Amino acid sequence: MTAEFMFITFTLFLAGVVAVPIASKLGLGSVLGYLIAGIAVSPVLYWAGVDVIALQHFAEFGVVMMLFLIGLEMQPRTLWDMRARIFVMGGLQVTVTAAAVMGVAMLMGQPWSVALAIGMVFALSSTAIATQTLNEKGLMRSDGGQASFSVLLLQDIAVIPMLAFIPLLALPDLSEALHHADDHGDGHGEAGLNLSLVDGLAGWQTALVTLAAIGVVILAGMYLTGPIFRFVSRARLRELFVTAALMMVVGIALLMTMVGLSPALGTFLAGVVMANSEYRHELESDIEPFKGIFLGVFFITVGASIDFALLLENLALILALTIGLIVLKSFVLLVVGRAFRLSGGDKWLFGLGLAQAGEFGFVLVSFTVASAVIPREVADILLLVVALSMLLTPALFILYDRVIAPRYSRDQQREADDIEADGSIIIAGHGRFGGIVNRTLQAAGIKATVVDYSDEQLKMLRQYGLRVYFGDATRPDLLHAAGIDHAKILVIAIDGKASITELARHVHEHHPHVHVVARAIDRWHVYDLWSVGCRDIIRETYDSSIRATRSVFEAMGYPRDRAERIVDLFEDFDRSMMLELAELYDPEAANSEDSAYAAHVRQNMPTWEAELNGRMRQVMDEVEAEGGTKQG
Repeated sequence: MTAEFMFITFTLFLAGVVAVPIASKLGLGSVLGYLIAGIAVSPVLYWAGVDVIALQHFAEFGVVMMLFLIGLEMQPRTLWDMRARIFVMGGLQVTVTAAAVMGVAMLMGQPWSVALAIGMVFALSSTAIATQTLNEKGLMRSDGGQASFSVLLLQDIAVIPMLAFIPLLALPDLSEALHHADDHGDGHGEAGLNLSLVDGLAGWQTALVTLAAIGVVILAGMYLTGPIFRFVSRARLRELFVTAALMMVVGIALLMTMVGLSPALGTFLAGVVMANSEYRHELESDIEPFKGIFLGVFFITVGASIDFALLLENLALILALTIGLIVLKSFVLLVVGRAFRLSGGDKWLFGLGLAQAGEFGFVLVSFTVASAVIPREVADILLLVVALSMLLTPALFILYDRVIAPRYSRDQQREADDIEADGSIIIAGHGRFGGIVNRTLQAAGIKATVVDYSDEQLKMLRQYGLRVYFGDATRPDLLHAAGIDHAKILVIAIDGKASITELARHVHEHHPHVHVVARAIDRWHVYDLWSVGCRDIIRETYDSSIRATRSVFEAMGYPRDRAERIVDLFEDFDRSMMLELAELYDPEAANSEDSAYAAHVRQNMPTWEAELNGRMRQVMDEVEAEGGTKQG
């Protein structure tokens, strides 16, 4: 690892750490914070000789990870239900936008081939910015958010035929110039590593290889994910599970690239296939931090890629083109959205959220230059328009939040009332304690999201058709993946006093709306849980011990109702005593003889025992007076 690499990494992370909290504090959102950070550090990156565009292509892997995580949130049935929006709505948006932009470009004097290429570039929107912002604002599940995602997915698919079609638009003069430049090169170009599986193949052969690759992804997601992660989980090393998750995403992206498909589209498909896997939540929580890092770097590179010298030279033209593009795309999106019965705030969310150009625009513009379709001087202007439109997108979302959304607050309030079917109850741990809770809920027709970290336990449960997920429920990111933000109840049934207490503390502090039912190992653990804010605490062996005590009294000859009265007296006494002592308990001085807890117990224990004994003696005397049998 060189000093230059560490310097660049430190600069990027520092810019994000400083800019994003400030932007979030001002209500601008994290995306705009990253973009501003990129603009701020662009002189430093230029001074260090950093190839920002190459760094941007590397950071685009965040988009790949994001599409994989979105796929994990979708059931295949859901995707099938969205097919009309994906193909008809998305196809209509791409076609109409490309045609409209092409018409404007021709009016500005561009040849039809160049104008068509520009139309294809600007027809695409930013999957990274739109999806990230919709998720941050909790709008992804709204009608406008679902429509936006459907169109973005079709746009990712459309990149493939665009890449195949663009070389057919090559201009003879530009082709000659490119060949002339190649002929006068130094002749020492590097061949590089060619991993393509479709180079030199006929069209039908390429199609077969592509379909085979998609089949491999689907079959691997259905039949290999479980065995691979079961094997890895035996080591019980979290970092190994993270490595396996990243290996899977990178491998799928690589395979898609080798057959000429969009890696983001391939990983999305894999995510959909794995949406029903018991490892879904663990995969999501493991990949989420890496996705955030890559996307952050990507947004920074977008800001840093702005050529301010060229921008200042052509400021009026570039601003006019950028604003014109946003207005034109918004108009097309609003019309398309209206045709598909989007109304109110959802229509405007759809229209404004996708009004920018996208990250694939950088790829297509570079490809058009390399294919002798668009002249370099025009391409440089287009790159600035793409970057500026992305930079302005957070402002469009602010416009939606502060101006448009309040007008449709009633509709949004109804939308917010929707609750996920399986997101209201989370059970952490499915052993002898949590398993009974889950089985009882299932018998009542109530679904719960169950997370357990034992692979052997999961294998046994899967044999009986129970829906459970592999993962460490003490991790905040996995709790988020399991739906803690929308949950009403969390049952903590995992092993380990410290883990249970820490999880209860975290949920009480960060998700106070969730009712926590916590398993306590013993009496002291009850006090620990009480001290961190948990108020619904169940001692794991307490109820069974009470039942055993009742059985002892019945075996001694006491009638069942009297035996129950005796143990009820003890339960009432024990509960009141523990509530009284819980207020005095200090975890830091739990074993100290000088603690307030210990002093209170020493002072009051004789009184408590005498009172309890007197109440029980009264019940036992009643049995004896009625002629009941009493032994001992």
